[in-house]
Order: sequence, then structure tokens, then C-alpha cells
Amino acid sequence: MDVIAGLIELKPNSDEEVKDWKAFIEDHREQALESLRAKGVSVESWFSLTLGGKDYLLCYMRADSIEKSQQVMADSDNPVDARHRQFKENAWVWGSHVKTELLLDLAT
Repeated sequence: MDVIAGLIELKPNSDEEVKDWKAFIEDHREQALESLRAKGVSVESWFSLTLGGKDYLLCYMRADSIEKSQQVMADSDNPVDARHRQFKENAWVWGSHVKTELLLDLAT
């Protein structure tokens, strides 16, 4: 099982894009869950935060294989995956993704 977390800087004034993305995922919950199953993801959580006046998203994911899940996402025609790819293009500051190092992972 792979576990990752990452911090993603958002472009300035991306609040509406974040709200629209979140609403789309919530409105298409079953397709989102279908996408997670197809990618072998058991947990995917997103958090928003502000640091030093900049807005960020923090993503946490637990999957059978992060590499496989990313490939499935890239090739997917699921509307949720397509909307997520669009969200990344519209709201993320590319090259700002801060990878993290897993120190401890406890699960029951």
C-alpha cells in the first residue's frame, strides 16, 4: 500500500474554481467513488489552507500503487477525472507541488 501527501500552491483568486471543483465532485459522488476504485485508491482527502498569504491544497492519498493510480487517472474518460484535470490546469501553480516524506503510518 502506498501513502502520499502533497502541498499544492493555488493561483491567486482561485477561490471560485476551488468551490466549483468541490461542488462538482460532491454532485458526482458515485462517479468519484468509481474513479477511486478504478485507481486502486482506498482514501483520498483534500484540505485547504493559507500560509504566508498564499492559498494551498493539501492532498492525502492511500492506494495500492500511486504510480498505477496516476496512470489510470491520466487515461480515464470518467467525467470526475476530466474535471479534476481541468481544475489542475486552471487553479494550480505548476512546479509548486511540495512532496512530503512519510514518517509514520498507522492503520487498523
